[in-house]
Amino acid sequence: MSGSADPLASLSVAAAAFPKRYRLLKTDEYSSVFGFRKAVKSQHFLLHYRPRESGETSGPRLGLVVAKRFLRRSVDRNLIKRLAREHFRLMRADLRCSDFVLRLAVRPKALDRQTLALEIKRLLSKMTSPRR
Repeated sequence: MSGSADPLASLSVAAAAFPKRYRLLKTDEYSSVFGFRKAVKSQHFLLHYRPRESGETSGPRLGLVVAKRFLRRSVDRNLIKRLAREHFRLMRADLRCSDFVLRLAVRPKALDRQTLALEIKRLLSKMTSPRR
């Protein structure tokens, strides 16, 4: 049993991954997105974006900023990050080749998972159209 791995299971895990090439990792990468000064706003979030140049690696990348001053509990901050990463992963193929930083801009009154997930999905879906 130890030698027989299911190839379909490993394929689905690879498709569900969020590798480093799809993340903003360095301070300079975040600064360049914030410095571009373009953002889309929703009730609780700001989605900052910067189009990527052709010489850079392909595909969209995501950075997350969830401040402790808005959500004191780390469990709540991690929930927001997990929702954002999941929707980014699902929509990654449709997104334009840009760097994105999703930032929590306002303290949510109630931490409703479905409402926040829908809000994140709507913000990211605005970045799939070619007009922006």
